[in-house]
Amino acid sequence: MEWVLAEALLSQSRDPRVLLGALCRGEASAERVETLCFLLQRLEDEEARGGGRGAGALPEAAREVAAGYLVPLLRGLRGRPAGGSDPGPPARHRRRVLRAAGAALRSCARLAGGSQLAAALAEEALRDLLAGGPAPGAEAAVEVLAAVGPCLRPREDGPLLERVAQAALALALAADGDGGEAGPAEDAAALAAGRLLPALGQCGGAALRAVWDGLGAAGAPPGPGRVGPQLLVLSALAERLLPEPGADRDPRTREEGPDARRCWRFWRTVQAGLAQAQDALTRKRARYLLQRAVEVSAELGARCACGPQEGNGPSLFWWSEKKKDELLKFWENYILIMETLEGNQIHVIKPVLPKLNSLFEYAVSEENGSFLLKCIQKMSSRHWCAIPILFLSKALANVPRCKALGIEALLALRDVLQCTMITHQILLRGAAQCYLLQTAMNLVDVEKVSLSDISTFLMCLRQEESLGRGTSLWTELCDWLRVNENCFRRASDCSCVGLPETSSLNAYVKNLVQEYMKSPALETGENCFMPDWFEAKLVAMMVLLAVDVEGMKSQYSEKRRTQNVLRIFLDPLLESLMKLGTNAYMPLLKTDRCLQLLVKLLHTCMLKGSSTQDDEVFTLLQNFVMSTAESISEFILRRLTMNELSRNTHLSTFESLMSKCENTKKVSDLDRCHLYLMVLTELINLHLKVGWKRGNPIWRVISPLKNASIRHLQEMDHGQEPTLGTQVQRVISMAALATVCEATDRTPELQLGSLEAGPTERFLSALPLNHTLQKPHAEEESSLCEESSSSQGWGKIVAQYVHDQWVCLSFLLKKYHTLIPTSEGEILEPILPAVQMPVRTLQAALEALTVLPSDQVLPVFHCMKILVPKLLTSSESLCVESFDMAWKIISALSNTQLIFWSNLKAFVQFVFDTKVLTTAAKIKGQAYFKIKEIMYKIIEMSAIKTGVFNTLISYCCKSWIVSASNVSQVSLSTAKNYSELVLEACIFGTVFRRDQRLIQDVQTYIENLGHDCAANTVIENTKREDHYVRICAVKFLCLLDGSNMSHKLFVEDLAIKLLDKDELVSKSRTRYYVNSQQHRVKNRIWQALLVIFPRFDQNFLNRIIDKIFRAGFINNHASIKYFIEWIIILILHKFPQFLPKFWDCFSYGEENLKTSICTFLSVLSHLDIITQNVPEKKPILKQAFIIVLQWCLSHNFSIRLYALVALKKIWSMCKTWHVEEFDALTSVIESSLSQVENMPGAGNAKKNWQRIQEHFFFETFHPLKDYCLETIFYILPRLSGLVEDEWIAIGKFTRFMDIPLDSGFQWYLSPTQLCERKPGDWAQQDIGSNSGEADDQSEWTDVQKKIIPWKNNVPDLDLELVFQDRVAKLGKSISRLIVVASLIDKPTNLGGLCRTCEVFGASALTVGSLQCTRDKQFQCLSVSAEQWLPLVEVRPPQLIDFLQQKKAEGYTVIGVEQTARSVDLTQYSFPERSLLLLGNEREGIPANLIQQLDVCVEIPQQGIIRSLNVHVSGALLIWEYTRQQLLKRGDTES
Repeated sequence: MEWVLAEALLSQSRDPRVLLGALCRGEASAERVETLCFLLQRLEDEEARGGGRGAGALPEAAREVAAGYLVPLLRGLRGRPAGGSDPGPPARHRRRVLRAAGAALRSCARLAGGSQLAAALAEEALRDLLAGGPAPGAEAAVEVLAAVGPCLRPREDGPLLERVAQAALALALAADGDGGEAGPAEDAAALAAGRLLPALGQCGGAALRAVWDGLGAAGAPPGPGRVGPQLLVLSALAERLLPEPGADRDPRTREEGPDARRCWRFWRTVQAGLAQAQDALTRKRARYLLQRAVEVSAELGARCACGPQEGNGPSLFWWSEKKKDELLKFWENYILIMETLEGNQIHVIKPVLPKLNSLFEYAVSEENGSFLLKCIQKMSSRHWCAIPILFLSKALANVPRCKALGIEALLALRDVLQCTMITHQILLRGAAQCYLLQTAMNLVDVEKVSLSDISTFLMCLRQEESLGRGTSLWTELCDWLRVNENCFRRASDCSCVGLPETSSLNAYVKNLVQEYMKSPALETGENCFMPDWFEAKLVAMMVLLAVDVEGMKSQYSEKRRTQNVLRIFLDPLLESLMKLGTNAYMPLLKTDRCLQLLVKLLHTCMLKGSSTQDDEVFTLLQNFVMSTAESISEFILRRLTMNELSRNTHLSTFESLMSKCENTKKVSDLDRCHLYLMVLTELINLHLKVGWKRGNPIWRVISPLKNASIRHLQEMDHGQEPTLGTQVQRVISMAALATVCEATDRTPELQLGSLEAGPTERFLSALPLNHTLQKPHAEEESSLCEESSSSQGWGKIVAQYVHDQWVCLSFLLKKYHTLIPTSEGEILEPILPAVQMPVRTLQAALEALTVLPSDQVLPVFHCMKILVPKLLTSSESLCVESFDMAWKIISALSNTQLIFWSNLKAFVQFVFDTKVLTTAAKIKGQAYFKIKEIMYKIIEMSAIKTGVFNTLISYCCKSWIVSASNVSQVSLSTAKNYSELVLEACIFGTVFRRDQRLIQDVQTYIENLGHDCAANTVIENTKREDHYVRICAVKFLCLLDGSNMSHKLFVEDLAIKLLDKDELVSKSRTRYYVNSQQHRVKNRIWQALLVIFPRFDQNFLNRIIDKIFRAGFINNHASIKYFIEWIIILILHKFPQFLPKFWDCFSYGEENLKTSICTFLSVLSHLDIITQNVPEKKPILKQAFIIVLQWCLSHNFSIRLYALVALKKIWSMCKTWHVEEFDALTSVIESSLSQVENMPGAGNAKKNWQRIQEHFFFETFHPLKDYCLETIFYILPRLSGLVEDEWIAIGKFTRFMDIPLDSGFQWYLSPTQLCERKPGDWAQQDIGSNSGEADDQSEWTDVQKKIIPWKNNVPDLDLELVFQDRVAKLGKSISRLIVVASLIDKPTNLGGLCRTCEVFGASALTVGSLQCTRDKQFQCLSVSAEQWLPLVEVRPPQLIDFLQQKKAEGYTVIGVEQTARSVDLTQYSFPERSLLLLGNEREGIPANLIQQLDVCVEIPQQGIIRSLNVHVSGALLIWEYTRQQLLKRGDTES
């Protein structure tokens, strides 16, 4: 329109100067300046064509307009603030004037002829720009330079162009690169990069070289915060630095210009943008530059390589014409993946996983290990969550075996191992360690690393989480060492003397032991402390690895070879251990190291996951240690009882030296004490394994150690001022006494047969409880050496002392629990005060809980477990206080992974002890209600900490029933008072957030790997998954015996509570939808009722039958309907007496039955099972026949189908049993059923009849034969469309061994093949299932950038007739466009689409559920359009079948989505029969549906936002379809 107006103005005036002069007068509005610009451009066009008006005067007029109007105007704009205090319309108006004035200046410069005017304007603008004035002035100057720059001559004005380019570059690079909010300075910088630099680039030559040199002069590659401006400049000049493919180019000119592909700094900047940029726009620019470089390289075809700055290492970028196809595919996949990851959603990656694999494999094959090295180094440079580091490690472990990595990569892998230690998910942490070790074995070049390097790397693994001896990983490591033992880089100091056959591994290990056993330096200064455990752990692990490797080599030959090798390795250790008892002059540090190595050898040697009885190495080690047991035990006894811990009398030569650090040695001796007691415990365990014998060395040590400890404790309690030495000795004596008590408790042989209290028991009982140690006086305390890592704070020392007191007391209470009175005052002079005065002891326990740190309270809990049952009746308030105090400790520990679970277990054992529960239930006092309160708090905690409820339900169920030898004789009268616990367990299970669900799914995945993942063998399966709560409750219920009255009452009470809970959930106003929490709870309720149904008798069913039938009238989801129908069938089969009540269910009004009649008709379809035990079947058949015939005439199609299924079954039975009363109806019934079976055509009715008959519930399911746990908890949930979280595989029931299997219960399926069925597609199905979807799909042919695979399954409808009929009735024009909106969730979008489809005459709109039309938001947007537009319900799982049906009918399926192969909307011609598939608001079109599309159409975008609202996108395509069809119709009519 502007050109038409300009032409009209020029046609009215012969002299353009008059027009120009008129426009230059008046206020300088944006409209006036834009009109002037249009007029000048029109004159410029005429001048270019040679038909200019007033050719002689026009240049002069142009100069006058520039000098007299435009330049003053721009000067005024430079000094004016950008919008003043109001940054709104004035600022936008100013920019509009600036843009128009700049364009007008360009036209003036061209009309003026020559470059003088352009040069003058450029000089003036450049001066303003360099003056560094306010931002508005810079903007105006940039506009002028961008306008006149292309008018300058490259040769004559070269210096000027160069200075302009340098100034523009400086301004562009000065922008803030953090992606924050833009200001005036950023606007000027963006204008310089977006307008001025591309304009200067057109000049080529000096300007382009100046910009390129300026970018190169920046020094090191930019950091993350400065990469944005550089990428802004590079992307603005990409057409010059990377010429457009296909453009005509002069080769000589091309050689002179810069080639960014060959510059290392260009690629470093792109790399920084791709990997480090914080904002999406900067990353997008980096991807654009990469894509342009690849396109240019592909077209040029010439070889291109860009190496790193240093000249070493892999190329930053290279291109080879020979590998053009592979490289194009590689970079195309890379860019697609980077764009996909921008979605930042968990599910986005799945469709591109195969592309990630091919990308990784190609990079590894081309870069010969450098890529892998950098990948591993990058992994170690950031913190990872448990799941990413696990799967990254797994991916590395799956890289094909090759010698690609050296010592540098091994160090990087060690750093990655440290990253895995951060997560609290122990199983995932262990699995990641396993994969990283496998990576090292697969990829490390053994010739580049030494065994020392390997052993150091192995030390980063936690043996208790991954590398346990006896696991598959340990075996794999041994085999790797065996194959490569002579290939490692050899160390010069390895000696092979004394070995039967020399090898580098054996030599290294022997040398390692010898070096370890060398006498350490004099024990001065820092050497006073006990050595670190690291070296002992390393030596022990390498010794056992070498021995197992030797065992592999001699597996079928020399049986004594392993013994000889182990003996050679351990000779130095055994020799030293044999001398411990007699050599008083052995250096202290050497004794420490010997004992540390002994402990680590015993710990590491224990086989994981199998018995040690058949382990030859463990047997040999055990024999070696047993041979030294007497010497070790004598040494320990001497050190712990003869004050040697406080005085090193055996080092008299160095007494003066040792006195300098005597006090420090006393503190460090606490660590030594723990070492000695640890060794003593290990020796006791060894003697127990081989068989305890009286008179063995340990037997001879226990009694003297106990007596000496008591003597020390008695001697030091005389009231004198405590010294550090006496206090440390007191702590050591108490620790030794606690160890003796624990050993005596575990070893019955150490206990005397009589319960008569001896001196030891009396001393322990008289100990002042919670007696804290007084700190030493100030002088001694200040004389301590500098605190080191081995020394402990005094608070920890005191806590350990109090802890050991309670360990001793726990032993005493357990031994003399029969002497504990139920109340105090019965014994005047107690022999054992702590035992016979329980109230005082329990009060002391409460005090201890306030004193001790959380990791030391276990023995206190053990004491409370013994005391509370005794005192609950007489001192209830004190017991309640103990419950409260203990629960506070547990609550505070909920975020502490290591100590929480052991403390929780001990807490549950004393609060929920059977005696406590029984007593509390009898008196029904505070304790009873406090226990129930804690019970619900534990369940509440389970919602955020998985596994807490598992501990409670498992303990209670075991204590109620498992401990008895004959379960059927156990009384559950106590459990009946706490049936709420079992009720909550039966329905337990939270709907987790996606991240929590993901962690559980990955843990399940690792557990399912079994022994293939060593972490499963090493780490105990704690069974903390939510499923195990229900499994425990179900197995407990399965063990109950209906003939036992207490069992029967318990089951009946639970059943009533379950039915009440079902009614409560049904009445809840909380939103009830498929797989919601309410749906899941109701499903679990009916599963539990099915499990306990065999325990119901007729009397009890009389009480609850009405509630069960009422549940059938409720509009439930499919899974719940199946369970209700099943239990009704079982009731009627077992007790046909309830059939009259069942017939009454059909007597309600049709309005009440319209949602539930199908449930009762489904029951009738199994009438053969119901009447199985009825001798006289004919009356039942008559009644059923009459009822079914009535419902066969229903106006509702679904009801008629269910009735026909039941009729077919009943009629078959009538013929079998020869019911004469119905003979007259034989021809009618037979012809009706025949017509249904053989109806002509392929319409909707016939297909639905076929589908309902093929449905699993009618075709395969047998209510009696399929009655088993697998059907209840796995098969039916899977077949009925429940989310996979609700499927409990039968393997979990068998793996849960806390409660035994009931031998009388049917656990597995009958031969009905129900387990092989797939989810049906009958319309009653609420949702489809995806059980058959494979995770390892091949590469999608087309992928979306933000998707999640959907689930598939569905009805087909004869839509064409429906559409035409509806359109004809409405009198509307017939369109062949179907809009599919089944994936859209929001009512507002659906309402808007409905209105749009109606307005443009779409033939139909499909939605996921017709219920959406009742939504007020939908109705507000649709404004009654749903009444005039055919709406069809096609649920998301049904879409694949629906699309395939439409394809068969000739429709082209068109997706509205941005994909790798999508077509521009402006280039696409819509067929008449078009089906438009719209994606979900958040996730777009799922990957499996993209594969069903004939074409993907995308709407061209000019902005930065990635996508349009789905309603807007749909409206644009609907209009474009309508426009094209109208044009075609017009062409046809003309």
